[in-house]
Amino acid sequence: QELQQAGSAILSRVPGEVSRAFQRLIVAESPATGLTWKMQRKDGSEAFVEASVSPVKDEEGGTAGFRGLVRDVTERKLAEEKIQRLNEELEQRVRERTTQLEAANNELEAFSYSVSHDLRAPLRSIDGFSTALLEDYSVHVDEIARDYLQRVRSAGQRMAQLIDDLLNLSRVTRSEMCSVRVNLSQLAAQVGEELKEAEPGRAVEFVVSPDVTVQGDARLLRIMIENLVSNAWKFTGKKEQAHIEFGVNREENGPVYFVKDNGAGFDMEYGDKLFGPFQRLHSPDDFSGTGIGLATVARIVRRHGGDVWAEGAVGEGATFYFTLLGGVQEDEQREEASDPVG
Repeated sequence: QELQQAGSAILSRVPGEVSRAFQRLIVAESPATGLTWKMQRKDGSEAFVEASVSPVKDEEGGTAGFRGLVRDVTERKLAEEKIQRLNEELEQRVRERTTQLEAANNELEAFSYSVSHDLRAPLRSIDGFSTALLEDYSVHVDEIARDYLQRVRSAGQRMAQLIDDLLNLSRVTRSEMCSVRVNLSQLAAQVGEELKEAEPGRAVEFVVSPDVTVQGDARLLRIMIENLVSNAWKFTGKKEQAHIEFGVNREENGPVYFVKDNGAGFDMEYGDKLFGPFQRLHSPDDFSGTGIGLATVARIVRRHGGDVWAEGAVGEGATFYFTLLGGVQEDEQREEASDPVG
């Protein structure tokens, strides 16, 4: 009873939540730790103190008193409050930045619609009227004029393809990701079969390592594999016997995936340009394309937390390597195995 009265006198000087904790301590006679409250020093300044109190038992097992430790934790509390304020400011900045990004994305959506709609219309007109001139006025148009009109049509078609590629690149950057288990081997084999069906006259050997699976967005990874394999298909177009391979190397830091070909290759001196939009190391007369495919690959890989690079030599083919966060190889016993497709 005397202990409770003494404790109540002390508790009248501390905040309610701390007082209630002390009350539970007195009644239950169990330790209380980490009790923190604000108090005023003799000089009038404020301080934070932290108390830990435990009962002291007598020989008969009763409570003879309480032993406590009170520490000045002002510096720690002020630091915590500062961190809290900084976190709140950071969260506010993140919210503001998110709002700005959403507005920018909305503007980009509007621009994309404008590009896909407003620019396509005049391109269709250019192509349509050029075709009409070639077909309806062929007897009045000489060879030079026909060549000019064909060049106009080709330029218009190239511009339309460029618009499509830019829109696809934009969608890759903005689309939401859905992470699932994806079998890259199946994707590579499917793309290879589709390319063979489109050009059945070509002699191309496809080699695909089996059961290479990763965690990622199935749609984006399909686009990535499609671009890499199609790129290999295109640049082996002048080979009598083309060879394209998809596989994986198990490195110390994780699996490294690759698409390899024996095609035209490239000069490593300019290799840093490969993954930039519109960067091409070959003439459009030699190999078609807009220079967007590898830029799309790079963005997809980086959205999956990975990296992409290439090695090659002129006339000796190229190998494109990439890593993916969470990449796994299901059957480690099949590291050296391969599955010819075609």
